[in-house]
Amino acid sequence: MRIPISECEYDPILVVDADRMKSLEVPAQLFSDRRGSTLLLRRPASNVFPLDTELPWDALGALPEMLQTCHGSLHTGLGVQPNETLLIRGGTFSIGLATLSMAKAAGLRVISTSRSEVKIEMLRKAGADEVVIDDGELAAKIRDDHPGGVDRVLELIGATTLLDSLQCVRPGGVVCMTGILGGEWELASFRPMGHIPTGVRLTSYSGGASDISREDLRRYVSLVERGELTIRTGPVWSFDQLPLAHQAMDENRANGKMVVVVE
Repeated sequence: MRIPISECEYDPILVVDADRMKSLEVPAQLFSDRRGSTLLLRRPASNVFPLDTELPWDALGALPEMLQTCHGSLHTGLGVQPNETLLIRGGTFSIGLATLSMAKAAGLRVISTSRSEVKIEMLRKAGADEVVIDDGELAAKIRDDHPGGVDRVLELIGATTLLDSLQCVRPGGVVCMTGILGGEWELASFRPMGHIPTGVRLTSYSGGASDISREDLRRYVSLVERGELTIRTGPVWSFDQLPLAHQAMDENRANGKMVVVVE
């Protein structure tokens, strides 16, 4: 089955013929409005990738944005290299779990965090080399086992833990802030000279679809299809189950990217 996949902004300009979309068995929700009227899709041509895959829609739907965000964080934001040690702060969230899998496939040693001891075994089964309970102050714990600091930190909690994450990294290492799961967008009284250790680099990643090439996307999807890359997904919901999906997300029970299927 050949499927056009787009994960992109609603910007100009690619017009995809709706009849061709139908012939490719693309679900109706991708080209119909709420009244059921057929529409033309407008997408940047660079953001529409044809894929040959046998993955079902409820599996494939979780991948494009997830893969782009994790790939961009690892390679654009962090610049990872094989055999480095990566700390993922916020490891039980969908992006954290997907990044764990992709980092292991790239040859990294991964430390992942959770606020709950209940999720330690889940993270180990997902591939984490070490799991650390995050009580908001990780630097001392990390330095106990890694006195020189780790090579890279992916910060998914955000401003609430960012300053502590900076203390976990060796000189020459990188902290990349990709998520704001802690709900804080700003740092109060931020003093770069005092808060960023000498030689440590601070970056962020909030890129778009252009940050992953169609070749990389195809490669990742093929790895998933062959079982060589595991992207942990959460429950699949029908559209009338949206309240339950939000409840599961609010209660941190998703344990992976959730997909809503419109019948």
